[in-house]
This record gives sequence, C-alpha cells and structure tokens, in this order.
Amino acid sequence: MPKEIILPELAESVVEGEILKWLVAEGDELKKDQPFVEVMTDKVTVELPSPYAGVLVKKLVNEGDIVKVHAPIALIAEPGEVAGAISDRNTEPTPAPSIQAQEERSIVEPGNVNEDSGEELSLFKPDKKPEQVKNPFTQATPRGVAVAEPPRAATNPYGRVIAVPAARKLARELGLDIAQIPGSGPGGRVRVEDVRSYAEHQGSRVEAAPQPTPVAPAPVQAPAPAGFPAPVQYKPPKGYEGLEERVPLRGLRRAIANQMVASHLYTVRTLSVDEADLTELVELRSRLKPEAEKQGVKLSYLPFIFKALARALKKFPSLNSSMDEARQEIVLKKYYNIGMAVATDAGLVVPVIKDVDRKSVLELAAEVGELAEKARAGKLTPEDMVGSTFSVTNIGSIGALFSFPIINVPDAAILGVHSIQKRPVVMDNDEIKVRHMMYLSLSFDHRLVDGAEAAMFCKEVIRLLERPDLLMLEAI
Repeated sequence: MPKEIILPELAESVVEGEILKWLVAEGDELKKDQPFVEVMTDKVTVELPSPYAGVLVKKLVNEGDIVKVHAPIALIAEPGEVAGAISDRNTEPTPAPSIQAQEERSIVEPGNVNEDSGEELSLFKPDKKPEQVKNPFTQATPRGVAVAEPPRAATNPYGRVIAVPAARKLARELGLDIAQIPGSGPGGRVRVEDVRSYAEHQGSRVEAAPQPTPVAPAPVQAPAPAGFPAPVQYKPPKGYEGLEERVPLRGLRRAIANQMVASHLYTVRTLSVDEADLTELVELRSRLKPEAEKQGVKLSYLPFIFKALARALKKFPSLNSSMDEARQEIVLKKYYNIGMAVATDAGLVVPVIKDVDRKSVLELAAEVGELAEKARAGKLTPEDMVGSTFSVTNIGSIGALFSFPIINVPDAAILGVHSIQKRPVVMDNDEIKVRHMMYLSLSFDHRLVDGAEAAMFCKEVIRLLERPDLLMLEAI
C-alpha cells in the first residue's frame, strides 16, 4: 500500500510551508534521503529528503500551494506496488487539495497520518443531509429552562478553526465569525449546514453569493483581525487592461508581503530619528581592520553597533520585548538576539545573530559575514531565521538619507542605520569641524515603548558609538 509523505516540522514555531518546486516527476524512483521537493518556510528555502525509498506515485499538492506541517504532500510506493497504485490513480483521480483543504487535512494526528483512510475524515464527501446534522440552535428546549451557550468551533493544534472550505467561504460571505459556529462534523469540524443554521439563528439571510467574473488570483493576505474589511480586488483602468502583466505572489515575495501586513496590523509603529558622531569609531575601525583581516575576518561597523545595542537593550528592556496578543501579556526577554536585514536578489531576509551580548566584536564580525553570505546564496536554515528580540536594517549601504523601517514582528523595535557621511558640525566651543555623522531611525511599537524611553534608548546607543572605548569595558 502506498505510503504518505508528510510535510515535516522543519523548525520550532513553523506551522506551514509553500511548495516551491518539485524536483522529481510522478513515476520517478526515489532513494531514501534523496531531495524531492523545495519548500519555503519563513523566507527559508529547504530541499526535503525522501523518508522512504520507492517510486513517487502521486503529488498531492501543486507548486505554489501552502501546506500545513504534518499534512501529506505525496504518495510513494514500493516498486511492486506501483502498477496497482497508478491504476487506481488513473481510474479514480483525486484533485490536488486546495490551500484550505490542506489546512483541514492537517488536523490528523501526526502519528496516524498514514492510517487516515476512513470516510469520516474525508473532506471531499458531501455534507450530511440537513436532517442528519445535529443543530444546537434548533433542538427543542422546555420553556423556562436555561440553555447553555453552544460550544465554539473546534480548532486544530495551530489555533485555526476546523471547517470545510465551503463552510469557511459561506461564513465569509455572510459576515459571520466562523470561530463562533459550533461544528457537527468529525472532531467538531464546521460544515455548511452548521453555518446556515447559525446564520438563521442570528437572523441572517442565507443567499447564494453572486459569482464574480473570473480574474487572476488575488494576492495572499495575512489574516486580518476581526472586524477588518475584506481585501479589495484590483481592477485596471479602462483602456489599459492589455498593458499590465500579472505575476503570481509566490515564494519569498509572498513571505515578505505577509510579514509586512502582519507588522502593519499588529503593531502601532512610531518613528524616532537621531544622529551620531562616529568619528572616533571610524578611526578605531581603521586601526583594527588590518588585524581582523589577518584572522580572516572582514570588520564592518555592524559588530560595534550590535554591541552598543545589547548594552542599551539591557538598560531599556521594553525595547527587547514582545506582545503576547492571545494572553494580553508583555514578554520581557533576558536574551539578546539581533536580526540583521540582508537584501538579496530574491528579496529581503532577516537572519538572526544569537546571544550578541556574549560574543566579541571579532566573533560578531565573522558571524555577520557568514550569515550575509548564506543569505545571498539562498542557504539560510530555519534556525538562522528565528528568535530575534530586536532587528537592524542597514539602509546606509544603499544611501537613503532617512527611512521608516518596518518592525520585524514579534520584535518591539527595529533600528535603521544610514550611511556615514562627512558633514560640518558646530562643536561645543562653537568651532566648526568636519565629522563623520550617521542618522539613526528607530521604529518602535508604541504599545510597548513610550516615546521618551525610545529617545533615551537612542541616546544610550549614540553615547556608546561616539565613545567606542566604553565598549572595551566588556571583553571584545
């Protein structure tokens, strides 16, 4: 009997992945541990090795599909089983599951994923007839007897409501929160009849929504909080329809888009701009750079900035925090992992340098170079991308004068560092000197950080950068 290959849990907190590219075709023979598909998770592309040896009988998902962790993506069979498996596939073709269907299939317990052959767990069978569905809103109740509030919809291990795609679609059309609708299907799954019954109970009119004219798929959107309007479908201006090109929102660009929308929806961004006199730091780096090169390390300004940030974050812990939306708690972190935005040909990625406060400037310089190289080569691992507590984006490498960096959620803040330029500066004794100056742009979540605290944090970072000898108080 063919075995299912599931999408494995590639890293902690990763719950889904995008199928970027199949490396083999149906009917190809696979060796154990042979890469067979490229998957993107959180801006990282990995090649999955086959857990079994055999022949790839069927791909259960298409390139571009979003698949939940532990959901089946392919069938593989022993060579002797291939003929029968292919025969079954030709006589009873099964459509590739949609993104929503993948989310539903992911509710199967990981240990039983190859044993799920029962009809009760199928998402492609018709809904039960109305009289077969137990509707909590239409059960006879004696007068004067209090009725308990119906249970809410069941959720999968990732907090997503378990519902068939048609029910999810109908709930959206009726403006209903599917999380409030109790399900009568297997495991509490919400069916179409459950949505209709709930709508009738709420006094809503259940009407078939008009079918829109077929258009190109809408961009993938990050889930908006309850109450936000649905995305607006873009329409070209009249007379210019033939002068536009549509490119599917996939891969790294889709991951970036979702992260940006999440940052916009779940943070209250505010900007603080300041400037630092880096003349002494420029001179220090010039002296240390040849020594670093002798050890095979390219010394940039970022390691010094990271060390200054770690010191300042310890002094102002609210900037090293996150908001736990579900529990309405502020999470103050006692570790200092700094995300480093890196521009690549495919888009922006943010690898993370762990435990910055425990590493020397040379160690940080080596790690900065290593992660930047991996990012541009597309070889970052999921572990390289998770766990940031604060982020830095080096706009100066491009040359922008100012910027308003987007917060890398769930971080509380991100610092934009700009180009170091020689500018005339009026000194304390009113003397004008040419100094190496740099602008700093701090974006912070105003729910977690007050404006005064953000300004004092910037001043502390600037104090340490303008007096790099103060960083020597720690081992470097």
